[in-house]
Amino acid sequence: MTTPAGLSSAVLRLDRPVGAQRLPARGEALVRFVDAATQAPFAERLAPGVLDAAERRRADRFVRPQDRGSYLVAHVALRLLLGALLDTAPRDLVMTRDACPECGGPDGRPVLVGGRAHFSLSHSRDAVFVACAATPVGVDVEALPAPRVAAQSEDFFHPDESAELAALPEAGRPAAFARLWTRKEAHLKGTGAGLGHGGHRTYLGTGPAADSVHPPHWSLADLPAPEGYAAALALRAPSAHWH
Repeated sequence: MTTPAGLSSAVLRLDRPVGAQRLPARGEALVRFVDAATQAPFAERLAPGVLDAAERRRADRFVRPQDRGSYLVAHVALRLLLGALLDTAPRDLVMTRDACPECGGPDGRPVLVGGRAHFSLSHSRDAVFVACAATPVGVDVEALPAPRVAAQSEDFFHPDESAELAALPEAGRPAAFARLWTRKEAHLKGTGAGLGHGGHRTYLGTGPAADSVHPPHWSLADLPAPEGYAAALALRAPSAHWH
């Protein structure tokens, strides 16, 4: 697996047409970063004609403008990208949820009705990532936490991961924690389980190279992210490359 050459080559803007896109083949993932700080006004303008009623209602429940903006940017960007990939009007895409693979509940990973592509999205503050693939995919982005937050979340991780974090000097712990958390979230989003289901089972590591870790049946990579953030992508495939 090779890491994307740079963030600038994978930026999506909402103030211009997405353009024709090629549906990724098996083993490929299409990943785009969106800067919510600059793109939120365009997402607000596009949302009424792009999002479904449930997405618009959820957006209206956010109290903080930044939270509303990043949510709108993520969901508008995803629908625009999927629409371009599938040659379908973004608002005509119908999404539902699979059953959770752990408990069978209705809160598994979001999927397109008809199953023509798989997708994932994530937003944290002003950073948004969306991903599409021919096989299940998960993407996550997180702002680096304060050291006390990292110390309070170790129960979610594999024992070896918790030991790695504990062995680090305090100054290096937030970055390592964020790398691990995004890898864990991306993998569990792809499988359809949440952190409450099995985050401690699979070792994904805190080191600087995610592609040296191979969860069964998945490829894993850290993504270039803005300063102060970490991001990762998981793809269900024997191998993967990016475009």
